[in-house]
Parts: sequence; structure tokens; C-alpha cells
Amino acid sequence: MIVPRLIERKRDGGRLEPGEWHELIQSYATNGIPDYQISALLMAIFFRGLDREEMNAVTDAMIDSGARLDLSHLTIPRLDKHSTGGVGDKVSLILAPLIASLGAAVPMMSGRGLGHTGGTLDKLEAIPGFRTDLTLDAARKQIDRIGCALIGQTNEIAPADRKIYALRDATATVEIVPLIAASIMSKKLAEGLTGLVLDVKEGSGAFLPAAERGITLAKAMIQLGEDRGCPVVALVTAMDRPLGRACGNAIEVKESIDALRGNGPDDLMEVTFALAAEMLLLGKIASSHEDAWRQMRGAISSGKALDKFRQIVEAQGGDPRIIDDQSILPAAQLTEKFVAPRDGFVREVTPRTIGYGIIEIRGGRRTMEDTIDPGVGFVIDVKPGDPVRRGDLLATIHARDEAGIAAGRKVLKEAIPIGDEAGTCLPLVSRRITSAGVAPWMKPAV
Repeated sequence: MIVPRLIERKRDGGRLEPGEWHELIQSYATNGIPDYQISALLMAIFFRGLDREEMNAVTDAMIDSGARLDLSHLTIPRLDKHSTGGVGDKVSLILAPLIASLGAAVPMMSGRGLGHTGGTLDKLEAIPGFRTDLTLDAARKQIDRIGCALIGQTNEIAPADRKIYALRDATATVEIVPLIAASIMSKKLAEGLTGLVLDVKEGSGAFLPAAERGITLAKAMIQLGEDRGCPVVALVTAMDRPLGRACGNAIEVKESIDALRGNGPDDLMEVTFALAAEMLLLGKIASSHEDAWRQMRGAISSGKALDKFRQIVEAQGGDPRIIDDQSILPAAQLTEKFVAPRDGFVREVTPRTIGYGIIEIRGGRRTMEDTIDPGVGFVIDVKPGDPVRRGDLLATIHARDEAGIAAGRKVLKEAIPIGDEAGTCLPLVSRRITSAGVAPWMKPAV
């Protein structure tokens, strides 16, 4: 294999064969090819793209670079969900125990915060003692026992993807839709799933703000799943404002526990139920969307879903007392209310500004080496379009010191402008995407 010839072919608009992709990626994963050659290839892909066969070949090569989570012995559905990321998006913390409590296996592999978006692993690790670094063997045993494991990408699964992603991040080639799809699906398919649901965000706070880009990505992932016998459904959901009220690791855990008790914010519960219903349908646990919503409401009202979350926390080394005593969770040293400076309407609540604001007050990472403060963040009490009077509560700042409070004030002043006209919102869930195409999403009449 002469790597420069392969780069040249892709640069000039040609294609690489599956065997060539496999050899390239395996060699790079084992340090047989230098970064600079793969960097050149990535830039060629950025401009020339990948066709469906190439995208499949890259995905298979990434999967084959590591181990798989073998759950084939289970007789119950094996289901997972992936989100393209947002602010205040704690859906996974609610959805995983909810679905597991209804009889599915949920091997949920999640990531850390990226850019302005929060990360499920960082939220879980706000729980004292909670471990997300389970080996595949430990995760398999836990799923056998309680039906769910919430883990990070281990060194065992798709190591080639980890290397290539880091290089994409360093060479301004992250936004290559076929490679985003291959990266996500290589990890999800390595879990041995029988169904996958995608939460594709649209709006100013989304990783891919334009809905068309998100839909293109969803279609690519649906194709990859279809080609491997794993049905995939995607929903397009709003990220033009934070989801729920809490934005920050420990306070999002608190809101998730409230949601599992039946006291979650309406917008958070609608998005969670919409995604979870698709999982129940893929797993043939529910016969219709209406049936799925009824089952989920029952699991929450009976306490089954909350009990499952308690089991997961305890199994992964966390302190299960947080379920009943949330004061055990990390908390900010200081809080301050942020109020409306005038009468008017909330024009917008900008998720990207709030997400970067959490990083500014040390609730996220500027670099991978940064230590985050899990107790800091914002609790947002308004949505775009809400009428307010001067002095009304807009949000609460949770910070470690006075400098964090001052930074939080500046962030919220920019993120929540008050004007004479009401702002508008995207629909919480707008479209449903399957292998058959794109259709409007309809909320079940339950």
C-alpha cells in the first residue's frame, strides 16, 4: 500500500476500495501510518466526500479495529439513543433507566462535553463515586444483571475512531458528514444493538445548526444501520433554547431525578418521551406511540424508572443516597438571582452562549486536561416569548466564587435579551426520519 497514491486518488475525485480503507485504518490504528498522511487524506475527503460503499467500508474498518460488546445471548431487545448534542440536554439520564425498566437492554455509550455542548459522562461523574470507565466485560455483566450500563468509549471499542477523531479536531475537518456518521455508528454498532434512535438537534445551539445538515447526517446513519440489520429512526428536535431548566452537571442530575419522580419540565419530558417511544417501538415492547407513552408514564408514576436509576448508580459505584438526598451532590459555593432589567418579552434564550458561559465559570473544559467544577451552572426560568416585568426572575447563577458570579451575569445579559416583541421557538420535535423518508412528527393523543 502506497499511501500517497491513495491520497492522490481521493484528492482527484476518485474512490478507494473497501480493502484499501480497511488496510489504511488498521495500519493507522497501530501507528503504521503517520498523522500527516492521514491529515492529508482527511482534507481530501473534506472536499471530495465519500460514497455509500466507502462510508460503509470506513465504518467496518473502525469497528474491526477493536472489540465488540457481545450481547447476542440476550433474548430482549438491545436499544440505544444518540444525540448530536445540546445545552441542558440530560435526556440520556432519564431515558436509559426508563427504557431498561420496561424490559429492554440499554448499553448506552456516551461522550464528554464538546465545544459548547454538555456531555453525559460529565453529568454522571457529578454523582459521587460514579464510574463510567467500565470494561466491556464489566458492562456486559452489569447489563445481564440489571439491563443497563452507562459507559464511556473504552480503549477496547473502535480505537481507530478515537485517533481519527482527534486528528479531525486538530485539522479543521470535523464537519465531514460521512465521517461523522461512521464515527458515531462504529461505536453504536459495536454495542450489538437491535435498534437505535437518533436525536438530531436543529437551531442556533445545535452542533449542525441547519436542519438540512442534520437530516443529511441522520440519513447517512440510517443507511449504515440498515446495511447491517440494525433499524435506525431519527427525530429532529429543537436546540434554539436550552432543554429543561438546569444547565450544568450536578444541577442537571438533580433535574433528571425530579423527572424520574414525575416532576420534570414539560419540554424535557416531551423530547424524552418522543425518543423513548421510538426505542420501545423498535424493540417491539410497545405496539403504538400511544401505547409507548402510556407505558412510560406508568413506569414513572409507579417508581419503576427511578428504582432502575438507583440500581445503575449503585452498580457503577455511585452513592445511591442521591436519589433521596440531593444535597449529597456537588453544589456551588455561591448563587445569585438574575432578574429582568425591564418590562417586556424574552426575545431568546441562546443555548450556545449559555453553553460557553458554563465553560467560562469552570463547569466545562477549554482543554481536555481541564478539571471541571460539577456544581456550577445556570438554572433558566424563562423561555423565548415569555412576558416579564422588571425584577422578575429570569435565571439563577451557580458559581464557585465572585468572579464566577460576575462572569455569569455577563453571560446571562447576553443570552436572555428582553425586548418589546416576543421571541419565537422552533417546535420541540418537528420531523421523524426513517429509511422510508422524512415525515412530520405528531405528538400522540394520550
